[in-house]
Amino acid sequence: MTPYLLASSLTEPVGVRHFLVVGAFLFICGVVCMATKRNALGILMGIELVLNGANLNFIAFGSPYLRQASESIGLDGQLMSLFVIVLAAAEAAVALAIALNFYNSFNTIDVDRADQLQG
Repeated sequence: MTPYLLASSLTEPVGVRHFLVVGAFLFICGVVCMATKRNALGILMGIELVLNGANLNFIAFGSPYLRQASESIGLDGQLMSLFVIVLAAAEAAVALAIALNFYNSFNTIDVDRADQLQG
């Protein structure tokens, strides 16, 4: 990014670009967390960060106050974000149940031991 674009993005009013930068930062932090953590709870936190970064982008694109154009996609961004939140809650409940069952079997939640599972 050139210094001019960086300086102009810091002085202009908050717009979609700012939300996209924060959403991309959350997404990258989530991907790094998923890639580096070795226990199941750290990986779940990374998944939540990825989903929250996507939610922020959905809301930014759906907001009529952040868009420069006269037409907006309306509530589509907010509805998609609500769907992702419900999906994340269901995913967290199922994943925590699996992690607790794994902990009861192996006394650890280290995902490297998961190769010993047999279905």
